[in-house]
Amino acid sequence: MANDLSLPSQQLVTVFGGSGFVGRHVVRALVQRGYRVRVAVRRPDLAGFLQPLGTVGQIHAVQANLRYPDSVAAAVKGAAAVVNLVGILQEGGRQTFAGVQANGARAVAQACAAAGITRVVHVSAIGAASESGSVYARSKAEGEAAFHASVPGAVVLRPSIVFGPEDGFFNRFAALARSLPVLPLIGGGETKFQPVFVGDVAEAVARAVEGRVPGGRIYELGGPEVKSFRELIVDICKVTDRKPLLVSLPFPLARLQARILEIVNALTLGLLPDALMLTRDQVKLLESDNVVSAAAVAEGRSFEALGIAPVSVDAVVPSYLWRFRKAGQFDTARSDA
Repeated sequence: MANDLSLPSQQLVTVFGGSGFVGRHVVRALVQRGYRVRVAVRRPDLAGFLQPLGTVGQIHAVQANLRYPDSVAAAVKGAAAVVNLVGILQEGGRQTFAGVQANGARAVAQACAAAGITRVVHVSAIGAASESGSVYARSKAEGEAAFHASVPGAVVLRPSIVFGPEDGFFNRFAALARSLPVLPLIGGGETKFQPVFVGDVAEAVARAVEGRVPGGRIYELGGPEVKSFRELIVDICKVTDRKPLLVSLPFPLARLQARILEIVNALTLGLLPDALMLTRDQVKLLESDNVVSAAAVAEGRSFEALGIAPVSVDAVVPSYLWRFRKAGQFDTARSDA
């Protein structure tokens, strides 16, 4: 009965990382389908904002730390399905790529296997590869392998950069364009991305939980448009009506700048603002395009195969970047756009 998903209103889904950017949208998609959701996070006291997404008692936050297998096992106990969304963009303190995205994913996968839970969804990232020069990408690949080893039928989703009101990409560069007279384009801004709407990623997760997505496969999720880093920055500046000077920064110089920022951040005990932080690992990631592969499309491992028509950047991003204009939502230029 624990794995019978025929009656969503009677079933519990555990979502690791449910209070994060993608997590809150996944929780919303699940509760709208009638599932009860157990949100497994390190700080349950900070997840109270999720409660209005569901009815009374439908969402329950519990403490779980991927470094402690017992807490992970307790979080999946009695669940009909499990979703793992935990990931980090840069390391800090005990939060390392290996600890969170490789070993942490392995802890969740093994707990699911021990509990006999076969309906499992793991959100990774495009670019995950064991042979990558990026520690981030290698740890993502290790996490995927851990799930397929422990739960062969797990669904793995690899989104490109995810956008939405709380995202860390468009908001970050809009803030920089507002504050800085010059914006560097790493590698000349030629790296290609396929931004994907957070609501579409959440829908893919929910469909996988419902059993509508064949398991044991890796799906790559990208939006309807492929754009270069330069094009995305130009679009951000246009929407926010900011005109910083865009300067190409070759990869060797970007790596040097990243190293300097890493040293400064270490000397200030991590006090450097996230918006200004750049790491050598992030520079390494930018050396490769972040788009859905031709193989994924041909093999039915993309949005099209899931029956989801992805939303474009232009349809969503301007709605939450207006605040970066000089007069915010009251800027008269908004009505003229």
